[in-house]
Amino acid sequence: MRAERIDVADDPVGAAARVRALTDSTGVGVRDQVAEIVAAVRDGGDAALERYGRELDGLDGPVVVSAVELEHALAELEPAVHNGLEVAIANVGTVAEAGLVHDETVTLPEGHTVTLRETPVRRAAIYVPGGRAPYPSTVVMGVITARAAGVQEIVVCTPQAHPTVLAACARCGANQVLRVGGAHAVAALAYGTEALERVDVIAGPGNEWVQEAKRQVSGDVGIDGFLGPSDVLVLADGTTDPRLAALDLLAQAEHGPGTIVAAVSDDAEWLDAVDLSSGADTGAVAALVHAERLDDALAFADAFAPEHLELVGARAEALASQVRNAGCVFVGVAGATAFGDYVAGSNHSLPTGGSARFASGLSVRHFRRRFSEVRIGDAAAALAAAGEPLAQAEGFELHAASMRSRENGP
Repeated sequence: MRAERIDVADDPVGAAARVRALTDSTGVGVRDQVAEIVAAVRDGGDAALERYGRELDGLDGPVVVSAVELEHALAELEPAVHNGLEVAIANVGTVAEAGLVHDETVTLPEGHTVTLRETPVRRAAIYVPGGRAPYPSTVVMGVITARAAGVQEIVVCTPQAHPTVLAACARCGANQVLRVGGAHAVAALAYGTEALERVDVIAGPGNEWVQEAKRQVSGDVGIDGFLGPSDVLVLADGTTDPRLAALDLLAQAEHGPGTIVAAVSDDAEWLDAVDLSSGADTGAVAALVHAERLDDALAFADAFAPEHLELVGARAEALASQVRNAGCVFVGVAGATAFGDYVAGSNHSLPTGGSARFASGLSVRHFRRRFSEVRIGDAAAALAAAGEPLAQAEGFELHAASMRSRENGP
């Protein structure tokens, strides 16, 4: 793998843009194709879903995986893989549950109360890619997090339905598993078919057709975000073994086309020693970025807003509390991003493409809704006195009348 050399100079934002520009994941033409597929499944139901399943997924058999097939896959799972699955489930579950928020009631000066309540959605779907390789880890990240959030019914959608993925579905307690993928699967989950009840939230990574489909249906169903090609940034102070950084970059490059792997440091010699030449041609791109000062390296990292950020070396690790934009931060030389992909407990469904500036990794929050429960009671008169003038200022006389009518009690 060849790495581009980039200098931050006095423009960390521009340098981050240059690194992003090394790969083109714009998906020209995908939007119209996805729109056609979504409309066909929304209007055609089961017949359209099965037709696309045969044409695009190689579907040969029923869309829904039977409980017998799921249990058989779990029983046949290699013991070492089963053990790793158990560690991942336990750690992801523990971290996910830590994100739960309990209801909280606030009493206001006028005497009324507002309770902030949070409840889970009833039905959610986890999309698990099935093209390049099986991803049982994505089953864990999605299903266990949704279960921790309190979701009652969880559907997993996975083209090819690899036995290892099916085993993970069985162990994690998925209620239903579909052996289709792509935009047609997303449309079926969003709108339902004759045999498939629609879901409230769709989460999980996938190719550009999957992510574009999630974007197009997002007005009718909740989504976790646009999870595109992966990226990782190693921010180093030059005191650690560059071979470890190279290995972490090459490991992330395994995710394939569109992936960006980069290292930034104030030590030019250390960057020279980050050797990526042994990497296979996976379609990923690489960048080695030089900054005059480590503060400039941090500014570059925040502008780049990586999906994964590794801080290695004492001076780099000291910057952890100053990081503003990253999907997940790994601190210390032992903190390989690969741990987060599987067993660390942090979720690996993370914001990509620089969206870590405003988006968060998958958590229980994506499967829960917060709303207010208001009890006015005897505070009606005081609130009406304050609210009526505001409503009248906005020209809403009936709003004012509605509040005024409660001044003397209901």
